[in-house]
Amino acid sequence: MNDKDKPLLSVRNLTIHYITDNGVVKAVNDISFDLAKGETMGLVGETGAGKTTTALGIMNLIPNPPGKIINGEILVDGKNILEFNKYQTRKYRGNVASMIFQDPMTALNPILTVGEQIAEVSRYHNKLSKAESYVKAAEMLELVGIPSERINEYPHQFSGGMKQRVVIAIALACNPQLLLADEPTTALDVTIQAQVLALMGDLIKKYGTSMVLITHDLGVVTEICDRVAIMYAGQIVETGDLEAVYEHTKHPYTKGLFGSLPRISDKTSRLNPIDGLMPDPTNLPNGCPFHPRCPDKMPECESRVPANTEIEPGHFVRCLLYE
Repeated sequence: MNDKDKPLLSVRNLTIHYITDNGVVKAVNDISFDLAKGETMGLVGETGAGKTTTALGIMNLIPNPPGKIINGEILVDGKNILEFNKYQTRKYRGNVASMIFQDPMTALNPILTVGEQIAEVSRYHNKLSKAESYVKAAEMLELVGIPSERINEYPHQFSGGMKQRVVIAIALACNPQLLLADEPTTALDVTIQAQVLALMGDLIKKYGTSMVLITHDLGVVTEICDRVAIMYAGQIVETGDLEAVYEHTKHPYTKGLFGSLPRISDKTSRLNPIDGLMPDPTNLPNGCPFHPRCPDKMPECESRVPANTEIEPGHFVRCLLYE
């Protein structure tokens, strides 16, 4: 494999737990995936599936205590970031990998101007002077569709959609190779969501950035992603390109997700929600974690943990039905 074919990001057997007084929260359990250079992957799942913890792990931002990376490797350009010292980790964040956090309302410092918050990133990571960093901040504001004349305004002077644009500008200020976007449109109304997604799509193409987009919205994935990974109870249960997962769905949980979507064209059909609830991460069931809710379960599902099986090139499913 030559350098061009190597994935930018390679996660191998990653397991992350939170050790609390009330028990061990098994947030991420033995997940593996690759992300190619310039590729966008959607990480989809219900609240509590482990999506944000996965992203924090890739940023090496798991709070310890209570969080602990129990096992696994996170390789970025072939280097295991979990072996970095503090200096290497600081250099990695911002220059190589950056993250857009979930809520733009709380991601910005209310007592600093938006220009200062963008400029600060460039000064810290790219060693620009104060004047140079403000020129860069003005450029980034224009790039995300905000007039540079607003560089000295404060976060409270911006709408929710504009705040999210500022957060995107901060994340991309150092031209990172890898962008982790944690539900970047959750707090926005539908029309603003579409604008922000279009903006992100344009910017990652412009910079050649690889992106992991965390969302619970299957429609958002089709707008911007090349591949999709479905998470359930800390595991990736199905992954592949959009056509494989959307048109040739295999895992019972993925089928349940698509079955629960409303169909505008059929006004008489009822919604088909998945029975039951996601299991308590401090008390996961034996075997396949989905078996208590699975319509296709077999007796062995209660005791055997499914392997990650490649059923066609690039399409992986973690289910005993396909072993």
